[in-house]
Amino acid sequence: MTDMSGPGSPLRISAQVHVRADPHDVWNLMTDWSRQHEWIWATRVRGGQGLGATVVGWTGVGPVGFSDTMVISEWDPPLRCVVRHTGRLVRGSGIFEVIPVGEEAEFRWTEELELPLSPAMGRMARLVIKPMAEAGLAASLRRFARLF
Repeated sequence: MTDMSGPGSPLRISAQVHVRADPHDVWNLMTDWSRQHEWIWATRVRGGQGLGATVVGWTGVGPVGFSDTMVISEWDPPLRCVVRHTGRLVRGSGIFEVIPVGEEAEFRWTEELELPLSPAMGRMARLVIKPMAEAGLAASLRRFARLF
């Protein structure tokens, strides 16, 4: 896949990690929203399971942060979960994939974010936001893998 980086197109951010665990166990932890704070810094999440379920995240420290509302738009256990971000601040899709590798797994997390910016500001934001966001995703996934 390529980064969709034209004006008005989503910003694509992705990272993956090898997890020394059974793919089903990776799926179960990945979709246990209440445990995401164990591997995603400054985030608290709650929500349901399955197609159409809602998920609500809070990202921030103390009272400073934002709410991220989502709806599960794809649910294919133990391989793929897609959430559609429906909030005012965060829009787009979050894609969580478990790729079996023998008895272990690769966990890939991709965000396709719609930035509410002008084309010129969008291009500049991509230069700054993309590398920082990918580093953050990669750090979260490393923390995830250490839970096994």
